[in-house]
Amino acid sequence: MDLNVKRDGTKSVVYVVGDIDLHTSPELRETVLDLFRNREQKQVIVNLAEVPYVDSSGIASLVEGLQEARKQNGRFVLVGLQDGPRHVLELTRLLTVFEVAETEEGVS
Repeated sequence: MDLNVKRDGTKSVVYVVGDIDLHTSPELRETVLDLFRNREQKQVIVNLAEVPYVDSSGIASLVEGLQEARKQNGRFVLVGLQDGPRHVLELTRLLTVFEVAETEEGVS
């Protein structure tokens, strides 16, 4: 998995490429939590357009990001969900818990 963060004021976009699994999810978790806690970001968008697979540890990292956003009165948005990750979120009934957009441009 590769991560690339693009910051613009109090908004950040985290571009993720590759699977989010037991071995890679801690890096995603730390990146997202750091943006909210240390970089004072009010909005974090996680772009998952290049992520074909997410396991339960990856879902847990995304949930932690959402929880931190709520603690900080921020916004946490998932964009570009492929079929695999979308299916996992549907099965876990978390798809309706997250704010989801098709593209970054769809996030106002």
